[in-house]
Amino acid sequence: MYEDGPVGADGEQGELFPDASVPDELVGYRGPAACQIAGITYRQLDYWARTGLVAPSIRTAHGSGSQRLYSFKDILVLKVVKRLLDTGVSLQNIRLAVDYLRRRGVRDLAKITLFSDGTTVYECTSPEEVVDLLQGGQGVFGIAVSGAMREISGTIHEFPAERADGGVIEEHPVDDELTQRRKARNAG
Repeated sequence: MYEDGPVGADGEQGELFPDASVPDELVGYRGPAACQIAGITYRQLDYWARTGLVAPSIRTAHGSGSQRLYSFKDILVLKVVKRLLDTGVSLQNIRLAVDYLRRRGVRDLAKITLFSDGTTVYECTSPEEVVDLLQGGQGVFGIAVSGAMREISGTIHEFPAERADGGVIEEHPVDDELTQRRKARNAG
């Protein structure tokens, strides 16, 4: 069962996209790139798409030779599913969590930490909710969705993207924090 806690106004984990650069909903990544970014096998990706666990929201496959196109949010959900599976959560409970995650916007997802006791998946959006959950005395593990988003954001630019409408994708070179520090040090 998937349980969500009350949304806390002060439970924000910080803005992942502070400059309003939320990923374009028409820009996607083909299956092999989605696999590498999310850390899953192509077999897992294909099975999850065919069973509807995580289907590509930009473009589905239509017969032999067609390519699925996964959005940033799809890849984030793939990564969360992988982490939940790795920690022993049942596929049935993962399906409930995925259904819930699909209804949330990218900005909303950045504020969520998922916890599980191996059976149930819980959403926590504030430190108070985390404390309440931990006071139950049961062992739990957590997945900070914003952390998974940062991991994806750091690597996704290394992979070729394409627009569903056939438009051209403008290349914006994105320097990681270390590169920015080196440039600043060398400049002055």
